[in-house]
Amino acid sequence: MSEKRPQSKYKIDRRLGCNLWGRPKSPYNTRQTAPGMHGARRAKPTDYGVQLFAKQKLKGHYGNIGERKFRRYYQEAVRMRGDSGRNLIGLLESRLDAVIYRAKFVPTVFAARQFVSHNHVSVNGKKVNIASYQVKPGDVIEVKQKSLQMPMVMMAMESPEREVAEYIEVDHKAGKATFLRVPELADVPFAVEMQPHLIIEFYSR
Repeated sequence: MSEKRPQSKYKIDRRLGCNLWGRPKSPYNTRQTAPGMHGARRAKPTDYGVQLFAKQKLKGHYGNIGERKFRRYYQEAVRMRGDSGRNLIGLLESRLDAVIYRAKFVPTVFAARQFVSHNHVSVNGKKVNIASYQVKPGDVIEVKQKSLQMPMVMMAMESPEREVAEYIEVDHKAGKATFLRVPELADVPFAVEMQPHLIIEFYSR
C-alpha cells in the first residue's frame, strides 16, 4: 500500500512554518518559509491569528481533520467534565488512526488513516475501518498478520525516528496494541508545542 498524498505532510509543515511531526526529511529543516512566500512574516499576529494558528497546527497534526469534524470534537470536549483543552487532546488521541500511528505500525498519520480504511485493523476482535473510531482504555487493537509483512509497516516498526507513546502497550511481533489510558497533554509526544486552550478560545469567541 502506497501512502496517499505523500507530499501533503510536507506542504503542511511549510505552510504552518514548523516541523509538525519532527521528521528528519521535513523541508522545514532546510527551508523555513511558507510555500510561495519570499521571507518570513513580520507583522505581529492578532489574538485571533494566534488562536487560528494553534487550531491549524492541531488539525494538521492529525492528518488535516475536516473543519466540521474538528468542531464536533470541540463541542464534545466542552460538554465533557474537566478541562476542555485536555478533553480535546484526549478525544483526538483516542482516534483509531492516532493510536495506530502512536503504536508505530505506520510511518505517518496519513498512512494510519488509509491503513484503517483498508481493513488492516480490528478492535477487540472486530474489524473496524473507520479512522475516527474512538478507542477506549483497555481496548486491544490488532493488525492482521499478513499486513505486518507490508514494507511500510515493517519500516515503521523498526524506525528509530520516534518511540511508541507511553500510554500504549505494543507487541509488534504479535501485531497487538493495548490503549492503556487517555493521555494528558504532557504525555503526548508532539514535536511542536500544542496549545489546545487557544483552540477552545477560538471556537468560543
